[in-house]
Amino acid sequence: QVQVVESGGGLVQPGGSLRLSCAVSGSGFSSYHMGWFRQAPGKEREFVAVIYWSGGDTYYADSVKGRFTISRDNSKSTLYLQMNSLKPEDTAVYYCAAVKEYRSRWPPIGQLDYEYWGQGTQVTVSS
Repeated sequence: QVQVVESGGGLVQPGGSLRLSCAVSGSGFSSYHMGWFRQAPGKEREFVAVIYWSGGDTYYADSVKGRFTISRDNSKSTLYLQMNSLKPEDTAVYYCAAVKEYRSRWPPIGQLDYEYWGQGTQVTVSS
């Protein structure tokens, strides 16, 4: 049984930074591609970033490229999202998702590409 739990959300001022974490329990974290998605009020859930199972490649949505950095620590079974230069339009619930590398194309950027999801963590960017 794989469980995915996000943390690190909160309220931050425009221009500020925040780091999200995603802890994955169960075996085989290092064999999963790991992604971040977000959903703003009244909008569809959208892709943010994904990292290759080994950490050897990453892919970002254009809206966050250059501001957000996805990373992972396979020894801790944890995924991260460092968010800098935050904007009010980054306000959303952020979700972590996992898919076995052999079950996925690269890069997996659609919701249906993923097998496991967390419950989400709220990020609010406001002055």
